[in-house]
Amino acid sequence: MEKLKKYLKSLYEKFKSLDRKKQAYTLAIAGVVFVMLWAFISAGVITSNFNRSQIKGKQDDQKVDAIGVIITETKEEKKYFEIYGETGHYSNDHSIATLHNVIGNFYKDNEVSMSFQSSKGTYNENTGVITLFDNTYIVLKDGISLKTDKLVWSGSDKETIAEGNVAIQKGEEMKSTADKCIISAGYNKIKIVGKTKTQVFSKDKKI
Repeated sequence: MEKLKKYLKSLYEKFKSLDRKKQAYTLAIAGVVFVMLWAFISAGVITSNFNRSQIKGKQDDQKVDAIGVIITETKEEKKYFEIYGETGHYSNDHSIATLHNVIGNFYKDNEVSMSFQSSKGTYNENTGVITLFDNTYIVLKDGISLKTDKLVWSGSDKETIAEGNVAIQKGEEMKSTADKCIISAGYNKIKIVGKTKTQVFSKDKKI
């Protein structure tokens, strides 16, 4: 305690020996340090409270509920995806996030190549797979829109798979339905699979 008193006293004496301008600078710096320290401590408290906000499910599984969940992936200054859920929760090991009322984008060369909206989505941190369920609507950069029951994105270098009641449309030019649709890794090609039906329209008549 005596050493602390002496140290504080020496600091005070040094402070008094400074001119008013330097004293003002010193006080300003001390204020910034105090604010940063307070923010750091507050963040730790918030995180701790968040981790303790666990509720038990029907089988005593634990989950953490959250509001306004944003998940992004960026590597070497390249963004690959961003997904936002209005609400959601994490699995007990935090490896899987389940989001509701989801919107987001997939990127290629830092440009949006495919945007999406869905009632429900999951992100698996271990595999990097994003799965969208229920009322999933997608728009590609070339103007093609797609509705499906389920969409699975497994990585920027892999094909994206849409399955279940797939409906594809490009403006007033083309409409197609299929059991399954495969979107290329570059988001520039699509292939329909299974029971399919395609309508191509001209200005005056349907082909």
